[in-house]
Amino acid sequence: MLYGIASAATALLLAGLLTGLLRVPALRLGIVDRRRSRPVPLLGGAAVVLATCLVAVAGDWTRLAPLGTGVMRLLTAGGCVAALGLAADVWRIKTRLPAVGTAVAAACVVPYDETGVPGGVLAVGWITAVALAFRGLDHVDGGAGAVGAVTAFGVGACAAVEVLDGPAALLSALAAALAGFLLRGWPSAPVGLGACGSLFTGFMLAAAAVFTRAGYGLAPSAAVLFALFAVPVADAVLVVVSRRLARRPLGRRGPDHLGHRLRRLGLTPQGTAVLLGAGAFGGGLAGVSVHAGWTGAAAAAWVAGVLAVVVGGLLRVPVYGPRGPRRRPGRALPGPQRGGERRTGPQRGAERRMGPQPGAEQRAGRRPERPAAGAIRPPRRAAPQVGAPLRVRNR
Repeated sequence: MLYGIASAATALLLAGLLTGLLRVPALRLGIVDRRRSRPVPLLGGAAVVLATCLVAVAGDWTRLAPLGTGVMRLLTAGGCVAALGLAADVWRIKTRLPAVGTAVAAACVVPYDETGVPGGVLAVGWITAVALAFRGLDHVDGGAGAVGAVTAFGVGACAAVEVLDGPAALLSALAAALAGFLLRGWPSAPVGLGACGSLFTGFMLAAAAVFTRAGYGLAPSAAVLFALFAVPVADAVLVVVSRRLARRPLGRRGPDHLGHRLRRLGLTPQGTAVLLGAGAFGGGLAGVSVHAGWTGAAAAAWVAGVLAVVVGGLLRVPVYGPRGPRRRPGRALPGPQRGGERRTGPQRGAERRMGPQPGAEQRAGRRPERPAAGAIRPPRRAAPQVGAPLRVRNR
């Protein structure tokens, strides 16, 4: 008990310290994300990964909190996923490669002897989907960190119910590291998890939940897993449905996530992160209750009903913006192909009434005509001074 408290405090402080230290190099190296026209450094996830791995490995090495062979394999696979996410943050690789790497890592940690081959294949797909959903949650300051910390407490409680000390110790270190990240990654001091931290968090939580539910029936396990990861699932479903309805490509980023829509409704960044964390707490409470046997699977059904109402309501929030009016052929007058401006009908009518204006030839992309050599230039008249009497010339 004492070691658990000490390890959690160490992970919290270490993650907060590393997040503050890695923020400046991320800005200097350009490892940033643009959110509302401001750069947000993305090395906060690396701080979470380092703090979690160091505390977990130290506990296993000192034998104060042995993780076991399966949990160490899970931590190693999570480190590989985090490295792949860091490469995505630095070199901006496509989502396809991290998705394939996450699926391969998930296939290496699923306990097939307890889930069976069909259940193992479903578990691999679930782990990959949750990891990508957590990456999508990192679109608002503090959103992915708050949801990840609350979900880690929920999955850790399920592991504690099953008396699995290794996964419980690992998840407590992860929850504390995410809480330490929130000390720096809150909207008042924005730092992003990036693909490194979000993929690592989603992978570790989903794989630990599958490891905890191994040996149970497929339908009860699906209810528990859905309730535990209600917020990431709702965000992914909302994005997929809205882009399908708007006929937009799924791989392109857009302001259509949960946080974007809540901001459109008038919530502040702090309120959005708190509301996402509260939703994760409600779903996690229902999942722990179903897993521990305190309630039936009806609690997960209630969570699904509430999420359906929320997703249906948020789909009505306009996020893509109105499309510009289509130009009819023949309305705009042809202009120069390069370096010029296109003149509209009113502008050309003004030029007909008033004559060519000074600088019109420059705007049209043509050089002004110079007077021939020896031509008499008209004298320049001085501009009348303000307040001077006008001189009337007798004719």
